[in-house]
Parts: sequence; structure tokens; C-alpha cells
Amino acid sequence: MPFLTAINHLLNFLAPALALAVLLVAGGHVFMRKQAKARGWLAPIALLFGVGSAVLAAGVALLGDDGRMPTYAALVVLVASVHWLWLRAWR
Repeated sequence: MPFLTAINHLLNFLAPALALAVLLVAGGHVFMRKQAKARGWLAPIALLFGVGSAVLAAGVALLGDDGRMPTYAALVVLVASVHWLWLRAWR
């Protein structure tokens, strides 16, 4: 596989994790202004993207296929849970 094709596949594989991270952080800034403002933008996006990437990689390793619905369900649940913990939303 050529290098540019491999990069394209990798970017398409990680796109859901990045999109979810950006949307969650933006939603946090809209709905939980005080907690999210204190945390900034870059650090939570990087944290959530890392967690999401790990979930997607684990989904491929466990299920043997990319794009399975249990992987995406786990992605949403785990990334949202980490964001909830990051914002200390239980307070």
C-alpha cells in the first residue's frame, strides 16, 4: 500500500474519535460554561481524542474489523464518561 493511501486510511480510521472529542468539548463550553472554561480547549480535545483512538484500536483488535457498531457504542460511552470526569460534572 502506498504511503499516502496508508495515511488516508489512518485519518479516516481516527476521524470519529476526533469529531466526537471536538463536539463534546464544544458542547461542554455551551452547556457547562464554568467548568469547561477553567479547562480550556486543547487539553480536553487531546485527552478525549487519545481515549477515543485507544477505544477504536481496541475495537479492531477484539472484533477483528473496523467500523463495527459495538466499537462505536463503546467510543461514545467511554469518551463521554472521561469528559464527564474531566469536567467534574458530579459536583
